[in-house]
Amino acid sequence: MRVEAVDVRDDTSGEVRRVPCDYLVSTMPVKDLTQLLQPENPAVASIASTLPYRDFMTAGLLVKRMRGGPGASAANGMPPDNWIYVQEPDVRLGRLQIFNNWSPDLVANPDTIWLGLEYFCAEGDALWTMQDGAFIDFACRELAKIGLIDLGDVLDGTLVRVRKAYPAYFGSYRGMPHVRDYLDQFTNLFPIGRNGMHRYNNQDHSMLTAKAAVDCIIAGSVDKTALWSVNVEDEYHESGAAANNASRIPRAA
Repeated sequence: MRVEAVDVRDDTSGEVRRVPCDYLVSTMPVKDLTQLLQPENPAVASIASTLPYRDFMTAGLLVKRMRGGPGASAANGMPPDNWIYVQEPDVRLGRLQIFNNWSPDLVANPDTIWLGLEYFCAEGDALWTMQDGAFIDFACRELAKIGLIDLGDVLDGTLVRVRKAYPAYFGSYRGMPHVRDYLDQFTNLFPIGRNGMHRYNNQDHSMLTAKAAVDCIIAGSVDKTALWSVNVEDEYHESGAAANNASRIPRAA
């Protein structure tokens, strides 16, 4: 089987045009891709349609300063970490990013601190459906509650919602091999990346799947084994500076 063409809809005009397809490299969620391919096997359709995901929200906060603490190296109290994993049981906040430490070019005013407060949720739940302004206020209060900022130092905020950020390994995921076998029947279809393969790839893994797809196309191979072999090791440990630039806030006493 082959994918012969892709229908592309213009979001502004609603116009649909058909684009002939020699190869299709897909990063769309497996759930959506399989539905569009309309499998005849009802078991495959059922598995794909119920694949589980975790959704994600980031509250971006611009602050004058942080309250500092152990390890804070800046006069404004900013710690040296790229991200901090939050373990307090009485807040919903899961992780904090400090964008200044990724690159100073991410912050227009170097005298301020640009933070990303990360929340793991499910589309439609109480967090996801909270109004933007209310959620930003909620995030500010949580960060103040664990002692990292004073509310009076918050200058601005914004909110980003990301659907299907994390493919999950439970529920109908046990039937994913059947979905993979179905997708592999399309000789010119190459699913890649985290959502494209319903696999918890990091950026490096995702780039490797893309490279494997290109290698297959250049070689004229229809064997997708190299794609599906990326990130199947039992354990994966990041190394280098990135791994060393993460810390954890200890649980509150």
